[in-house]
Amino acid sequence: MNTADDQLTACIIEDSVPLATIYTQMLTKMGFDAHFYVNGNDGLNAINEKEPDLLLLDMQLPDMHGCEILEKLQSRNVSFPRIAITGHGSVETAVDAMRLGAVDFLEKPFTAERLQTTVDNAMERVHLRRQVQVIRSQIERDGYAGFVGRSLPMQVVYRIIDSAACSRASVFITGESGTGKELCAQAIHDKSDRAANEFVAINCGAIPRELFESEIFGHVKGAFSGATSDREGAAERANGGTLFLDEIGEMDMDLQVKLLRLIQTGTYQRVGSNKTQKTDIRFVCATNRDPVELIEEGKFREDLYYRLNVIPIRMPALRDRESDVLEIATNFLERLSIEEGKRFDGFAPEVRERLLNYDWPGNVRELHNVIHNTVLLNDAETVTLDMLSIMARPVRKPVPGTHTQVTPMTGTANVSHSPALGHAEDKQGIEPLWQTEKRAIERAIRHFDDNIPMAAAHLGVSASTIYRKIKTWETQAQ
Repeated sequence: MNTADDQLTACIIEDSVPLATIYTQMLTKMGFDAHFYVNGNDGLNAINEKEPDLLLLDMQLPDMHGCEILEKLQSRNVSFPRIAITGHGSVETAVDAMRLGAVDFLEKPFTAERLQTTVDNAMERVHLRRQVQVIRSQIERDGYAGFVGRSLPMQVVYRIIDSAACSRASVFITGESGTGKELCAQAIHDKSDRAANEFVAINCGAIPRELFESEIFGHVKGAFSGATSDREGAAERANGGTLFLDEIGEMDMDLQVKLLRLIQTGTYQRVGSNKTQKTDIRFVCATNRDPVELIEEGKFREDLYYRLNVIPIRMPALRDRESDVLEIATNFLERLSIEEGKRFDGFAPEVRERLLNYDWPGNVRELHNVIHNTVLLNDAETVTLDMLSIMARPVRKPVPGTHTQVTPMTGTANVSHSPALGHAEDKQGIEPLWQTEKRAIERAIRHFDDNIPMAAAHLGVSASTIYRKIKTWETQAQ
């Protein structure tokens, strides 16, 4: 039995006062707070003031037909169940009522038992529908915490973020460059009880080795040349919050030992200081490389990996996210068009097909770059294929044993079979792999007018990787 505060309400619209009184008594015995109205307008006014939990509606009213009331309620997309009351043999009326949103119908005269069964079924159906909507909202989210997309791989990521946010355990995020690893880390922080404190992000691949320890732990005045004052590090700024270590695989092995101690003890020392300080940090780290391979190569400590990899999250590549690419592209197009004062409002069909079929080696970061480039260089209502000038990679990977030649500006590919191994021409022009890599990187940098982050996104590597290789080449040339 419901309490007074949560008692279900029922609205009865019936022009026969004796019948309306009987229906009211029946529903009251079922636990409803029931009220009746003898014409359609009064009933609709009452519903407009406060929606009931159940409507019992006679189809033959003095001022309007019951179908008209059902049609008005259907246009408002109300969620409460509507039960139609029809006269004997009015099958056509009953069918019309069901078409207009009635969940069931009662044929006059009916017993209290018949009404009880119909009401129970109607309320159960609504209850189940609402449960499905709640579950669907949790499982099939269109987006989440800055992410856009409803694909199954992303639904998995959303659920893991929900679970991870409630914990204090360390999180290890893996995935290709441009898949949104930092956005994932930010979401974990924002959904956690640490959201009021600072989220500190450190790119381990972009900080020079000699400055890294100071960046993490801070330093005192005079600790080294250039340390003109005390400086707090990331460990101090992230106290009570979250420390995100991006490209953790690039961290120097000596510093990994100190990071492990910080994780185990929650203590650290500033560079140049003997004073031990305590901190409370939630660690989230990320890498675009396979951490197991890094361990096998001797570049990452196994004990540190297991300390950090308590909750693993694998960010899916954009090519594995089904139709998410169209939703993300549309979101970028709308936002960038507003920012740049352009009038784009959609994509031509052939563009939508190209976006879906393209392999997106740079993932979401590359997609943003493509849409931004298109918006900056063009102005129209619809994005056409000729505007996607920087998508110059093949739309599909070639089958084994073939050679793919990319046609610039269009992304189309001409496929030809490679010559058999062992032919004389295979041995001509062979050069060291690093020279081939160097030429490819330099060509990409020139193509994007010395914009190294953009070139890196299209090559499928991080910008710090390119900077590091350039420094290596300069050293070799000396």
